Amino acid sequence: MIPGSLAYQQMNFTTDLIAQLTAAANPAQAKEMNIYMRERYSFFGVKAPQRKAILKTTIDTYKSQLDRPTVITIVKELYTQPQRELHYCAIELVTRFLKKKFQKEDITFIQQLIITHSWWDTVDMIAKHHLGGYLKSFPKETTRIIQSFSNADHLWLNRSAILFQLDYKKETNADLLFQLCLKHKNTGEFFINKAIGWALREYAKTNPQAVITFVSEHSLSPLSEQEALKKLR
Repeated sequence: MIPGSLAYQQMNFTTDLIAQLTAAANPAQAKEMNIYMRERYSFFGVKAPQRKAILKTTIDTYKSQLDRPTVITIVKELYTQPQRELHYCAIELVTRFLKKKFQKEDITFIQQLIITHSWWDTVDMIAKHHLGGYLKSFPKETTRIIQSFSNADHLWLNRSAILFQLDYKKETNADLLFQLCLKHKNTGEFFINKAIGWALREYAKTNPQAVITFVSEHSLSPLSEQEALKKLR
């Protein structure tokens, strides 16, 4: 492998990051994390502050080499690994290096992150920070993409469509938010009902009366209603 090549840089970064996390592994904490995540994933057992510190050290070591193609390659490689901390590191790399520099074709990359190793702990970060950030950069794509995600036979794409405006505040498209809530309110899915309530509660920080009126006029699940009005009662 040629030193300085993208593949060489990616291999060194990934290998170094995995080695540091392996050295910091805590089997007892790993077991607790695994139980908390319903035994869906393997863990090193490295808690967030230490994980972030290790990632920062690795980034600092390779910073001059972390151009856009290299970061994307590293993120994809990290997502092939079984340990959940590596998926978190991948998401943090996207946030740091790509969030404000998304290109139009990156929606395919973002969608792949959502549907790979899908669970609330990664999907919610991707929906809010990456999908939401992407659609702020390319607002004309919102209708097409959110309709596609919302119509998909995929729980986590549906949830992402509901949550992508979490950070929009006054820029929230309330009509779209309410439309999505109504569309999915009868699915019976816990994670969808929770998302509806969360999205409404977040928008209520900007327009509480609109949320109160919406909830009063529509029959939402008890969970969605409870979450939506949590800060308003």
